[in-house]
Amino acid sequence: MKFTAQEEYGLRCLLQMARQEAKGSVTISEIAEAEGLTPAYVAKFMALLRQKGLVTSTRGQSGGYRLAKPAAETLVGDVLAALGGEIYSEHYCGKYTGLAPFCVHTVDCSIRSLLSGLQRLVGKVLGRTTLKDLACSETAMESWVRTHLPPPVEAGMLEAACAGCAHVQSPGSLPFESRLASAGTLPFEVRPPAEAPCPEGGLP
Repeated sequence: MKFTAQEEYGLRCLLQMARQEAKGSVTISEIAEAEGLTPAYVAKFMALLRQKGLVTSTRGQSGGYRLAKPAAETLVGDVLAALGGEIYSEHYCGKYTGLAPFCVHTVDCSIRSLLSGLQRLVGKVLGRTTLKDLACSETAMESWVRTHLPPPVEAGMLEAACAGCAHVQSPGSLPFESRLASAGTLPFEVRPPAEAPCPEGGLP
């Protein structure tokens, strides 16, 4: 998915402020120097962030910008929503209607299901990630991701399970996709295969 310059640089400016939170106010020049940007470019983002209520400004010799809320309470999801938007929104379909007044796939659209599902997944992750979480090294963030995100779902896991086996019937022993779906992690419902006799010896 495309990550715009506004989202990238706006988030980086906020991260600089989160890393220097104990200092108090941070000037545009300090942020620009740390991020390798021009002061004019940073000023543009800071004005937008101030307009969105993410930062506050103080005039005077010791003035500058500071986070409107502590870094530990500022969600990355809120930041990106303010800077750009979402992968999928309720207005998405109305933007791509072709020659018709509305999309010809309005009634039945697999793309809509995919993108809306991705939005829910991404939203859940970003909605529990704060600037304080993100204000760390790349190695530390990789560790955070491994700890907080579910492992990828492998294709064919459901097919490898036998619906008739007793150990598949209890929620705690369902295949991984089923447990994620029941917990609301997946954007779609995953059902075990229809009941069928177990092959001899149980699971293959």
